[in-house]
Amino acid sequence: MRAMRYVLAGLFFIAGCGGDGSEPTPSQVPEPIPPPPSPATSAEGLWNGTSSNGRTIAGLVLDDGTYWFLYSVVGNPSVIAGAFQGNSSSQNGSFTSSNGKDFNLEGLGILDATVNGSYVMKQSLSGTIAFLLGGQTTFNSTYNADYDLIPNVNLVVGTYTGSTATTGGTEIVTVTLSSPNSITGSSVSGCNFTGSFSPRTRGNVYDVSVTFAGGVCSNGTSTVTGVAFFDAATKRLSI
Repeated sequence: MRAMRYVLAGLFFIAGCGGDGSEPTPSQVPEPIPPPPSPATSAEGLWNGTSSNGRTIAGLVLDDGTYWFLYSVVGNPSVIAGAFQGNSSSQNGSFTSSNGKDFNLEGLGILDATVNGSYVMKQSLSGTIAFLLGGQTTFNSTYNADYDLIPNVNLVVGTYTGSTATTGGTEIVTVTLSSPNSITGSSVSGCNFTGSFSPRTRGNVYDVSVTFAGGVCSNGTSTVTGVAFFDAATKRLSI
């Protein structure tokens, strides 16, 4: 995922007074100054950016505050090094999360963390990730307007070949999405899986459920849920 960059926007009103003390006539009464716009109430959206430790990041903040982010290895945006997921609260330009989990694929395992940041609605999101065992990193991101598009199942139907990341490393995987909402796939190591997908009611996002077939699958026979985003310009599917 790409890292994020935060931009703070401000709006100022300047009022002046003066005159000779005479009472203005109705026609001279100035128009009232409109109140400032209501503060942004949500960091919902698709975000792309970078982190302070040289990773690219990309992810989603959903309308219910759930967020899902992927991050790359340092200096190589094409290789995923982990995922960061949790629940957030965003109000009046403040973005916070107390239950973040970093699913690190570089040998660090699952790390608990908190997030404190700022956002400008549909513009920017930034913050600091503090790990409960120590250490922190910052991130900056910008809004991706593709989130505002209407999800189209017909666009995502097809077969995709790419990389999947697990605690055992990365490998090639083939995934087929078929109408109306079926998922089938397998990795080169022989892990097979099936599942389903469906458009969310808000945002250009799909809910995903996948059940693994056991054997060499690192998830055994468990069922996992998550989200997917389809980039129509690059024909790239991220789950």
